[in-house]
Amino acid sequence: MARSSYYYYEKKQQTADKYRYIKSLIKQIYHLHKGRFGYRRITLEINNKGILINHKTVLRLMKLLGLKSIIRVKKYKSYKGEQGKIASNILKRNFKALVPNEKWATDVTEFNVSGKKLYLSPIIDLFNGEIISYDLSERANFNQILSMLKKSFEKIPNKTNLILHSDQGWQYQMKQYQYLLKQKGIKQSMSRRGNCLDNAIIENFFGILKSELFYLKKYSSINQLKQEIIEYIDYYNNDRIKLNLKGMSPIQYRAHYYQI
Repeated sequence: MARSSYYYYEKKQQTADKYRYIKSLIKQIYHLHKGRFGYRRITLEINNKGILINHKTVLRLMKLLGLKSIIRVKKYKSYKGEQGKIASNILKRNFKALVPNEKWATDVTEFNVSGKKLYLSPIIDLFNGEIISYDLSERANFNQILSMLKKSFEKIPNKTNLILHSDQGWQYQMKQYQYLLKQKGIKQSMSRRGNCLDNAIIENFFGILKSELFYLKKYSSINQLKQEIIEYIDYYNNDRIKLNLKGMSPIQYRAHYYQI
C-alpha cells in the first residue's frame, strides 16, 4: 500500500471514531429518559455536562444510531367562548409569570384502564411549569379538589396576591372552593366557556403526561397507573429539562431564580 493511501485511511478511521464518546452519551441520555427526549433536549443535556456540541450534529448522530423521540405533541383546537359568570378571565392567556407563585392553573383529566377511571387534579405554576400539588382519585368528587388545595396552601403564605386559573368545571363553581381561595387571598380566574386554549398551560401538561407515559403502554390496573403517575410527576418536576427554562427542569429553574 502506498504511504499516502495508508495515512489517508488511518485519518479516515480516526474521523469515524471522532464522535464515539458522544454517541455513547446520546444513547445513555436517550434511554435514561425512556425515549422521551429529542435531539434538542439531548443537546442541552450534553451541554449541561460541559461538552459543547451543535444540535445539528446530535440530530445527525441520532439518525445514525436509529434513535428518535417517541413523543408527538398534539395541537389543541378551540373556539372563542363565553365569559364565565362565576369569575372573570383575569389571566386572558397571559401565561407569562415573572416570579414563582404569581400565577397558577388547575384542571382535572381522566384516565381509563379496563373500564375503570382515574382522575388527576394538579396545580401548575406558570412561572416554571412546576406541579405545585396534585391529587389522584378514582372518583371525580370535590374532596379531590380540597385535598389538592390543602397541599398547595402549605407552600404559600396567607393573603397572597396569587391568581389561580381554571376552566368552568363544576368543581370550581362550588361556593366552598371560592370561599377557600378568598380566605387565602387568591384571585379566582376562569376560562371562557368551551375554550381550552384559555387554560393552555395545564392542557399542555396533560398532553405531555399522556404522550410520555399513558399512551406508551397498556396498564393492567389503576394502582399500576397511579404509581407511575406519581413517579412521572417527580421526574417531570426534577429531571425533565425544558427548552424555555434554559435547559433546566422546573425545580432547577426555581432554585436558579432564588440564587439570582
